Amino acid sequence: MFVGIDHGTTGIRFAGIGAEDGDTKPRIAELAREEAAKMDREAILEWMELGLGLRARAEEIELIALSYSMGDGFSRIKEIGEVPDRGLRSEGGAGIAVGGGTNVFDAIKNSGITTIMIPGIHAGSECIDPRMRFFSHCASPEKVGVAYHIYKRGFKHFIFSDISANTVTMCVVNGEIKGGIDACMGAPGLYQGPIDLQLIREIDSGKMGANEAFSTAGVARKRLTAGVHLDVTATLALFVAMEIAAMRVFFNDSHSHSHSKTRTPTEPESCAIFLTGSEGEKDAMRARIEELLGEKKIRTLTRYSAAIGCAEIARDVYRGKREIMGIRVELE
Repeated sequence: MFVGIDHGTTGIRFAGIGAEDGDTKPRIAELAREEAAKMDREAILEWMELGLGLRARAEEIELIALSYSMGDGFSRIKEIGEVPDRGLRSEGGAGIAVGGGTNVFDAIKNSGITTIMIPGIHAGSECIDPRMRFFSHCASPEKVGVAYHIYKRGFKHFIFSDISANTVTMCVVNGEIKGGIDACMGAPGLYQGPIDLQLIREIDSGKMGANEAFSTAGVARKRLTAGVHLDVTATLALFVAMEIAAMRVFFNDSHSHSHSKTRTPTEPESCAIFLTGSEGEKDAMRARIEELLGEKKIRTLTRYSAAIGCAEIARDVYRGKREIMGIRVELE
């Protein structure tokens, strides 16, 4: 079995797949971060073993692909022991620290099971459009898993939005990740979102820190704190559609530069659009975004697509693949 682990905002998701590409029934398990924070290493490994239906974890798991936090301290896929500081530039960042993800990380690292770490997409990433390096961070490592899951389904050009506690949108051209719009820069999610003028004032006045402001700027939370009525689905859909539309501009430009001048630079039909995440997987969200964008072929993926994609990365790296969507694999 090959295992992928998605360190999500609300939960840690595990996916296990078999050795064959035709394995269409991944085993799925999800552990709340708060629960993981209360567990010791052995309890976490036993939980994973039970959740994925394993009899003997060390014998059955060939390789684990792990995503953790922002993954901004490295830019190539490496074995877990070769990545210092859990793959982070610093412990601080955007989002609330619970401790569950760290416990899972430590349990996997000390399990004895061969594990690779997937980097986030950031200014140091070699695959992205140089202009996207304007932003220090574009997407966390699990979004690479989502992208690879879509790629393995036969798509080379696509944009996807992961909509849940926050929203992240990524662009892939010719099977390579070219950039993304991170949660603190663009469309809000349910709980987290960009910092606007009023939040800047509250940060400057000392009422809250920047991380707290980001973590309360989502549609569901701002509806309560700002005293304004917001239809959650309609509001999320509007901003996500705007973000996808912006990424279409980026896709068209990147696509035209990656082909000869004889080809049409704008080929909207060649750029598939996907939605995923706890909100993105909902039919009502897809229908509203289709209406806003004038699209009728938006596809949805379950919230487990990141974990499944990470497992697919593990399987292909185990087989000898040394480049994943423009990200180099660097193994000792």
